[in-house]
Amino acid sequence: MRRFGRTLVTAALAVTVVGGTAGWASGESQSAVTGPPPGTAAWRADTAYGPLPDPATATPYEVARFFAGLDDAARSALVRTHPLVVGNLDGAPVPLRYEANRLAVVATGEARYASLAAPDRRILAFDPRGRGQVAEVFGDLEHAAHVSVIVPGSDNDATSHDARRAPHTGPAGMARALRTATETPLADGPVAGGSVAGGPVAAGPVAAGPVAVIAWTGYTTPVGVGLDAADGRLAAAGALRLARFTAGLDAVGAPDPVLFCHSYGSVVCGLAARHTDAADIVALGSPGMRADTADDLRTGARVWAGRGPSDWIADVPNVSFAGIGHGADPTSAAFGARRVPAADVRGHAGYFTPGTQSLAAFAAIAKGEVR
Repeated sequence: MRRFGRTLVTAALAVTVVGGTAGWASGESQSAVTGPPPGTAAWRADTAYGPLPDPATATPYEVARFFAGLDDAARSALVRTHPLVVGNLDGAPVPLRYEANRLAVVATGEARYASLAAPDRRILAFDPRGRGQVAEVFGDLEHAAHVSVIVPGSDNDATSHDARRAPHTGPAGMARALRTATETPLADGPVAGGSVAGGPVAAGPVAAGPVAVIAWTGYTTPVGVGLDAADGRLAAAGALRLARFTAGLDAVGAPDPVLFCHSYGSVVCGLAARHTDAADIVALGSPGMRADTADDLRTGARVWAGRGPSDWIADVPNVSFAGIGHGADPTSAAFGARRVPAADVRGHAGYFTPGTQSLAAFAAIAKGEVR
């Protein structure tokens, strides 16, 4: 009975602590944005080019085959007529999605999204529903030898996606920092002091080809601290979207991605792990991945974890009771993940700060320089 009582207290504490980068505000319950994008009804009714792939049921591979059978004029017509659908259709050609999303952003007429339509931005997905969702590419996705996806935690949406006032902390800032770090050669030897159970992480030969990094603010994240941050409801919805997104990358010929999963984003990655073809999954500042061990994730990906010494997430109880809490600490030896060095990381949002051991290790993982 005493143990049961302690579990209840710990679970209650988890509700008050688990949250995102915004800190210690009370949480507001969020409704997960799911299902096909706006404009799907008009897309389904359009028969100008034969039956169009249904966004709700067609696989990304079926979508890719459909577009491969169209000429340039037909593709352009679909982009102009159905920008929100084409821009969010996993498996559609990457350049078409960029063009479609630029049109979709402009069509909203909303000032909060205006910067996303700048000519130099590569928006791979844009959904204005709810607080807004966006996926942005840094680098050349079509020709990249390596692809990384940033999966952020709480308090992120299409408006806060690119928080210029706090560089290297928002999803876009993290992606920029990682992309820049991959262009900096690493010294020979252990990767920034990294270690794995059983020995050091050795740097191998530099892998040829560029790296593309995607900031994927593609799910409804919790806001502040509350039940949404402590349970798995939004993470489960996000995991479905992440799995489909990564399948869409595969359908257009992109290499198996590395997932960098921050805070509540690591809960999303934990639930999506078995449904993706990720090469590596990196959990940082994680409250848990809803798994007891790395093996329980049932993924062929290498699993990594890191946490800085001043990260408040360490105070989150690693429990799971009646759906509350996210389970084991991924940085614990018992979990079995490879360790990412993070001794010089400040706070909960400093993992992508230039010059840190963690960012150097992330760059090595992103470039395939570790074995």
